[in-house]
This record gives sequence, C-alpha cells and structure tokens, in this order.
Amino acid sequence: MSALFDLTGRIALVTGSSRGIGLALARGLGHAGAKVIVNARSAEAAEAAAAALAAEGIATVARAFDVTDRQAVVDAISWCEAEIGPIDILVNNAGIQHREPLLEIDEADWRRVMDINLDAVFRVGREVARYMVPRGRGKIVNIASLLTAAARPTVAPYATAKGAVKMLTQAMCVEWAPLGLQVNAIGPGFFKTDLNVALAANEEFDTWLRRRTPAGRWGEVEELVGAAVFLASDAAGFVNGHVLYVDGGLLAGL
Repeated sequence: MSALFDLTGRIALVTGSSRGIGLALARGLGHAGAKVIVNARSAEAAEAAAAALAAEGIATVARAFDVTDRQAVVDAISWCEAEIGPIDILVNNAGIQHREPLLEIDEADWRRVMDINLDAVFRVGREVARYMVPRGRGKIVNIASLLTAAARPTVAPYATAKGAVKMLTQAMCVEWAPLGLQVNAIGPGFFKTDLNVALAANEEFDTWLRRRTPAGRWGEVEELVGAAVFLASDAAGFVNGHVLYVDGGLLAGL
C-alpha cells in the first residue's frame, strides 16, 4: 500500500516554496521521495529554503523566477527539464493577498492579485504541460482556497482569483486528462501563514473562526502535506478535476 504514495525518482516543482504553505509542501513531497525544485522570485530566498531542505536529507534544487514573467517562466521550465530532468509534479502555489474594501481597491492592485494568483497558474501550468503531454503523464496540483467556494469581505480579488483557479483546474483536466495528466487542486481553509498574520492577530476573528470551524482551531501547514502527496502520487491515478478542501470542516455546515 505504501508504494502507492511513494514519490521516489520523481521531480517536483513547487512555485512560491521558500516559505509558508509552499515550503511545507516542498518538504512533504521531498520526504515522500521526490527531488524538489524550490522556487521564489528571490534567488537568495530560494537557495536558503533549498539548503534547509537539503539539511533534512531531501534532494533539492533552487530555481528563482518570477511567475508573472512569461519569458522567465519559459526559460526556467526549459532549464529544469534540460538540467534537472523531466518535471513529473507541478504544484502551483505562488500567491499573494490584498485586503481592502471592494469600492476602494485600485485596479492595479486587482490586476496584481489576478496575475499572481490566477494568471500564473495558467502560465506555469501550461508551460509545464507542454513537456508532460508528449510523455503522456504528469501531475499538476493547483493551490486554490476555502474562498474558492465562499467569499469574505475585503478580499474580493483573492476570492475571485481562487474561484477561477477551480474552473481552470477543471478546464486543464478536461483537455489534458485524455493525454495522461491528472490536474487537481487543494483548497486550504484558514492556516496561520504570512497571508493571514492580520487575521490571526485579530481576537474577534480568531474567536469567530474557532467557533465556526468544526475542528475548533486554525490549521497547521503540515496538515496540507498528506493531500499534496496523495494528489501527486499513484494513489490518485483516477482523481481528476477535483478540489480537495482541507478546512477543518468549515464548509460542511452553516
């Protein structure tokens, strides 16, 4: 049974993996046997994260590139394929948050959130798929959100982008599943990450969240690893176009 979840010999690229959820997922895939390509916009940040993973015995490579820069993405994926080997697993994790009332959001901020949280999923996903499709295999895991299925005030750009990530995941599935790829998404609930520092520090919100979530607490980023390893492994061979919510049950009730 454990062989179904074994990623030994596979190469995984995780975007935005120098910290937070991305780093946790890179670590989890690495401990499951994958060689991990750590990505960040900053070369220094990518190399520091890769060094930390290497110290744990994980085979890792750092590759800095900006997911909003099409040519940088093309060049980076080409380099990874030529110098590291065929990318078997892609985790589209890079993302940002912007909190502001909808009536006050500047269009430039709206576009920035869309470019990183949605357009980059298309941009990186399509470029990696160009190599996966001829091989007839590949796993793409897009990081969606609890806000893929529900909205909250002051985060309209983020919720809109993550809602679109669900449909992009399904669109990738219906086009690429016949060609041998599995494309799914993970929808994290509320986790204490850099994107949620303000919420975690807000006593009113913290109390509301603990009461609203059946599990009664925030999630720990390590609790997303099982979902990522599952979707990246042979165990998910017939799972396609699915959003796996990891939210402590928050979406299960009203």
